Amino acid sequence: MNREMLYNDLSGFLAMHFPCKVQKISINAGFTCPNRDGSVGYGGCTYCNNQTFNPAYCHTGKSVTQQLEEGKRFFVRKYPEMEISGLFSGLYQYVWGTEELKRKYEEALMVEDVVGLVIGTRPDCMPISLLDYLEDLGKRTFVLVEYGIESTDDETLRRINRGHTFAVSAEAVRKTAERGILVGGHIILGLPGEEREMLIRQAGVLSQLPLTTLKLHQLQLIKGTRMASEYVKEPEAFHLYTADEYVDLVIDYIEHLRPDIVLERFVSQSPKELLIAPDWGLKNYEFTDKVKKRMREKDAWQGKYYKY
Repeated sequence: MNREMLYNDLSGFLAMHFPCKVQKISINAGFTCPNRDGSVGYGGCTYCNNQTFNPAYCHTGKSVTQQLEEGKRFFVRKYPEMEISGLFSGLYQYVWGTEELKRKYEEALMVEDVVGLVIGTRPDCMPISLLDYLEDLGKRTFVLVEYGIESTDDETLRRINRGHTFAVSAEAVRKTAERGILVGGHIILGLPGEEREMLIRQAGVLSQLPLTTLKLHQLQLIKGTRMASEYVKEPEAFHLYTADEYVDLVIDYIEHLRPDIVLERFVSQSPKELLIAPDWGLKNYEFTDKVKKRMREKDAWQGKYYKY
């Protein structure tokens, strides 16, 4: 990594894997969450409202094929000037049998123009039988498995009712990477109890894992969640970053991050009607522009302070 590149971005990563422009289309495959159905726990993660995850074309009553076809039309309308030659199918899997999962993955790959799969899941939802299948699948198409790590601190994970420890996440990442499968992680910055210095140390911890990609999410308080209720009762337990504060946090974070990790995003966006705070009024690309501008001002780049 060097000062000119600033950070290892998604577009460069995709260009290495595909000769054409690709677009990810999210799919709701109708799987249950073990942290809601009693397999691991009840109530789900305290910050989670499933309505924030999927665009309008994602609906459990529709087949994988139907969702992909509607997703294509959605992006053609949204970006009429963009030529898209290939599509990712982004499926979110939780608790289902391996054979049912395989059928849904194969269905997605049969849809015209689909050139790979991005599978989002919990680190405690990856059985060996599925890893065996994905290892084989990765030999014939693009496969990336993304795990919701969320935090490296076990006390934080307990507090948000995540239902697993960081050790479980680390093991899932390592076992997946050992199969030659690309691995991504999701992290939430700003969870209650996690101070700035703690988050900067987190970057070093994650850098020890064989992660290919990383998605950063700012903590968002969402209507209908347990965390929203906790905020009403104890607002002093939360630090909701301003946009400028979060820009500086992100830069400090990635300066301590291993330089070859691909940074897919810095922020996430929830539906405005569900978002309580923080509401910055910024699109993802606008926030990314602010990060780049500030990085140039600070002479910052990914891995600047990473200790090999």
